[in-house]
Amino acid sequence: MTERQKQIRQRLKDDFIHYSQRCLSIRSKSGGLDRLVLNRAQLHLHQAMKEQRRKKGRVRVFVLKGRQQGCSTYVGARFFHRVTHGRGMRAFILAHDMEASRNLFAMTKRFYRNCPVAVRPVAGKDNERELAFPRLGSGYRVGTAGSRSAGRSMTVQYFHGSEVAFWPNAREHVAGVLQTVPDAPGSEVVFESTANGMGNFFHAGWQAAEAGDSGYEAVFLPWFWQREYRSEVGDEFRPDDEERHLMAVLGLTPPQLVWRRFKIRELGDPLLFRQEYPCTPDEAFQNTGEDSFIQAADVLRARKTEEPGSGPVVVGVDPARFGDDRTAMVFRQGRRAFGLRSWSGKDTMEVAGLCRRVLESDTPRVERLFVDAGGLGAGVVDRLREMGFGLRVSAVQFGGRAASQERYRNKRAEMWGELREWLTGELPVSLPDEDALQSDLTGPGYSYDSQGRLVLEPKERMRQRGLRSPDIADALALTFAAPVRRARPQQRFADRGEDLWLGERS
Repeated sequence: MTERQKQIRQRLKDDFIHYSQRCLSIRSKSGGLDRLVLNRAQLHLHQAMKEQRRKKGRVRVFVLKGRQQGCSTYVGARFFHRVTHGRGMRAFILAHDMEASRNLFAMTKRFYRNCPVAVRPVAGKDNERELAFPRLGSGYRVGTAGSRSAGRSMTVQYFHGSEVAFWPNAREHVAGVLQTVPDAPGSEVVFESTANGMGNFFHAGWQAAEAGDSGYEAVFLPWFWQREYRSEVGDEFRPDDEERHLMAVLGLTPPQLVWRRFKIRELGDPLLFRQEYPCTPDEAFQNTGEDSFIQAADVLRARKTEEPGSGPVVVGVDPARFGDDRTAMVFRQGRRAFGLRSWSGKDTMEVAGLCRRVLESDTPRVERLFVDAGGLGAGVVDRLREMGFGLRVSAVQFGGRAASQERYRNKRAEMWGELREWLTGELPVSLPDEDALQSDLTGPGYSYDSQGRLVLEPKERMRQRGLRSPDIADALALTFAAPVRRARPQQRFADRGEDLWLGERS
């Protein structure tokens, strides 16, 4: 190796920005490959980590970011550079789900495959979770936060926690995995995520870092640093009060504000936009998961509205037996909800009997009865089918898959989403004028997962906040489980049948 070649190799080792532009390839927007040229957000994170390493000899950061800003790409590239230029260096990346783990590791392998041969170490173990460089004694591994034991049996110098706010059992993971990172010079720990409400590990860690109460540094990456987050401004554009405030305080430009308008419209919720694309840390954490998913004003308006029902009558039943939970039943016919009923302490046979009387009555004739099939409800559904009501009874799993999986985390979130759209639509709707129903409807909070899907606050979380289970509102939401058409006359005499798949039009 000539002296010139040695100088080139040394600069590639010492200067990450120089190295990334010449040796690392990423997938371009068009599907091809481009060299990694750091954007503004990546450069800011790079400088923050470089400065902390200079001052303290190691790196410990919490990174709060918007979507698609390249934070994971930067950290992955940084760690790849370090493990391929050092001996005995190991990196471990822990992502929030399996798909994210695969994507992050695919990026690492892309770095390796397209790296110039002169600076690409010989690979040994190369599988779906690990890439090892035996001559260096270095390596790179990924894991998924769904496994509580992920990463516990190794020693690593570089740890990257991706989308930490969405980790299940985050505190357990952190307690275990961080024991594998020595508190030694040169080690690096990066926790990065979009926000996911308050009170979780990521939010607590961010607050401590921001206040200087931990050994971590807080690094925030606002969405408007991205050059691509701009849209063409038409002659009709007029900023509203909020947009004028953003222009005055943060210096946002009309092209950025137009892009912001389009994105809010696309996401369908300003709160979701603030979580996914925050301007400030406080804005990112506004979506606490405890803001009411359904607003009191919308419920009160429907309580004071009288609307005639039209179309098929459907009924939602949320069975319960023990504790403070209630068995609840609500009827709905088009834009009118009515016939709210609730009971305490009913067993399976008693609830099945209540449902049977409803199905046998012709005032009104019920076309479909939707039952929450979790717990007590499964027995109710089985008994009703045994009685011959199979064609008119549908079992609904609250935790099951939504028909619109790109919008909702599960079936319960989807039904509540349909319920809210019904309440807030252009046409007026009517609800029973009941305080208990209003309390139930406005109780659950909400958030969004890492894929931007709606997550309705679980009942267990509501109980921790001192709120009761929203059984009556869940019963009303069940009436939105699937579209229903009025049965043809000959169908009304059928005494047996099987469930229709939820989400299909009958």
